[in-house]
Amino acid sequence: MIVFIAIDDTDSISEGSTGKTANGLRRLVEEKAWGTTAPVTRHQLLVHPDIPYTSHNSAMCFKADIALEAWDDLISGAGQFLKDASVAGSDPGLCIAREDITNPSEFCAFGYRAKKEIVRKEEAYLLAQRLAIHLSEHGGTGDGVIGALAGAALRMSGNDGRFQGRTKLKEAGEKMSVAAIKSSSDIEVVEGIEGYILQDSEEIILGEVIKTVLLKNKRKLLVFMNQDGFWQTCSKQQLRQY
Repeated sequence: MIVFIAIDDTDSISEGSTGKTANGLRRLVEEKAWGTTAPVTRHQLLVHPDIPYTSHNSAMCFKADIALEAWDDLISGAGQFLKDASVAGSDPGLCIAREDITNPSEFCAFGYRAKKEIVRKEEAYLLAQRLAIHLSEHGGTGDGVIGALAGAALRMSGNDGRFQGRTKLKEAGEKMSVAAIKSSSDIEVVEGIEGYILQDSEEIILGEVIKTVLLKNKRKLLVFMNQDGFWQTCSKQQLRQY
């Protein structure tokens, strides 16, 4: 069965990284042979003075294909891992949502709400209960369940999130064809920020940091036309909306 596993609020301002924790959980799933996993995505949520967060208020999520008989082990094992891996003073939350939930549109709508407005923990639990989604807190106030639920919803939407980590290609300033980029990485599509899909023969100037995004359920490298008329990879600043 396909599931979306999301976590939030496992770190503090001076210690830990929710991205690293998510990748650790992903490795645990593989090591325990509970299933196979896909790369982690980072989902930006609302930054607001009334929302407690560590640095950027983002949740982490990964997709996994889990054996049916491993469900209970996944729930208990992921919860224990989060308790052990989260730093003191954090408020970790865990969400595990099956792809075949009864109302995916309602679920995804919750994720997009959390990007634009304040949502409460009670709302998160009511939605999780209504849609039979696992949602649990593993320390502190447990407020991380809000971001965890939103992160899983946004990943399920297929149209939100930056893939965690950097894609390694050539050095900054060098050129690569779209075909070479796709053959040497997990990138599926190279797309202009205005929506144009680049052909395999077209060339890209690589920037300092290569980040990819999730759009239309594809891992995409977004590029823009620079002032000299060449395609160039987008900067982290240009990708902030994802």
